[in-house]
Amino acid sequence: MTLSLSKDTIEVIKESDVVFAKNRVKEVAVKIKMGLVNQTRLITAASELLRNMMRYANGGKCTIEVVSSGRTNGIRLTFTDKGPGIPDIAKAMEDGFSTGKSLGLGLPGTKRLVNEFNIKSTVGEGTTVTIIKWANG
Repeated sequence: MTLSLSKDTIEVIKESDVVFAKNRVKEVAVKIKMGLVNQTRLITAASELLRNMMRYANGGKCTIEVVSSGRTNGIRLTFTDKGPGIPDIAKAMEDGFSTGKSLGLGLPGTKRLVNEFNIKSTVGEGTTVTIIKWANG
């Protein structure tokens, strides 16, 4: 069972919000004594998902939660947007797939950087991506 210990939601509408959200993720990671390698993985994943929200949905919300499972603490990030949605999630999760002009490493690469990854998307309504990175995982 995962318990939420604290919660912070950030509106991501402009570029400076992306920077603020990434800095806030780092602050929280340091606070729970997450190691530098795991901090880097989490911030890289967050950066990718924040950029996706800006690029494909003109922004959204990022919720940062400190979570606990047993004696392990971690950070759960939830990215919610009201963008066009993803018509084929399975395809979007394939390495090399991209609808933009990127390398297509975004979603599958993000999944590899974190311990837990969940994506829900409805065409015409938006997308929610939830990730968890455990402090010692």
